Amino acid sequence: MATHRLLEAFRAPKPAFGAWITLPGALNARTAALASPHLSWLLIDCEHGMTSLQPGAAESIQAISGLGSSAPSTIVRIPATGACADGSAGWQIKYVLDAGARGVLVPMVSTAAQAKSIVAAARFPPKGIRGFGSPFTQSTGGLTASEYLASANDGVVVLIQIETVETVQNLDKILSVDGLDGVLIGPYDLSLAHNYPPPSPDPHPEVEVIIQEILRKAHAKGKKCAMYCTSGAQSNRRAQQGFDMINVTSDSGALSKALAEDLAAAAGETIGQKDFGYN
Repeated sequence: MATHRLLEAFRAPKPAFGAWITLPGALNARTAALASPHLSWLLIDCEHGMTSLQPGAAESIQAISGLGSSAPSTIVRIPATGACADGSAGWQIKYVLDAGARGVLVPMVSTAAQAKSIVAAARFPPKGIRGFGSPFTQSTGGLTASEYLASANDGVVVLIQIETVETVQNLDKILSVDGLDGVLIGPYDLSLAHNYPPPSPDPHPEVEVIIQEILRKAHAKGKKCAMYCTSGAQSNRRAQQGFDMINVTSDSGALSKALAEDLAAAAGETIGQKDFGYN
């Protein structure tokens, strides 16, 4: 039976480190999954990344889960945003969970009603409205159909992103939604939405105040709080602050950084940190 490394980290509790998959391809996803024993989860980005929802997400999910019981948990960020979270995103949630994803992340969620709709789409009755019928959900985790049905409502991680002014205003109500496991802070859109420049690499001090308040409120409501970071050093600082789930890097960012560092070293040079990059 496959483990769920993200949930294991949540229950420990200890920081769950992960990486963002922006490049398409099953082999790319599998290579990232094998990168480190510290990797608890991978997020396949179908919103801003280049992996298509159909069939790209399913192929990447299977490539990762095929590594065995210790493979990182696979989360998918669906492309639906904003008002789509009120219901029309349900088929996207159903698709990635049927393909074997261990969790879902929905961007640009601004109201409790949207959060409730997302939770309902990810849970089987009586806790939600998710339909059952795919032969791949249970086989991915090495379960029978009945075992999967019995465990899925507690085993699927449901996350939404905090990245708009309206979301921050409605945060208390959103965090009160039953069945929502946690929130992920999107520091780039959160900064832009509040008329501040994007992180370079750290957020503006005024945005940092908002970030710390989100963390405090999430924990007060018993929810997990995730943070998007762009380096190991930045991730370590966020872990010390108490964030539960931390993105450390991305596949494209790590590839670019490693190539630049090795080529600079070959030329007898050193390179400085980029001012800005979604990596």
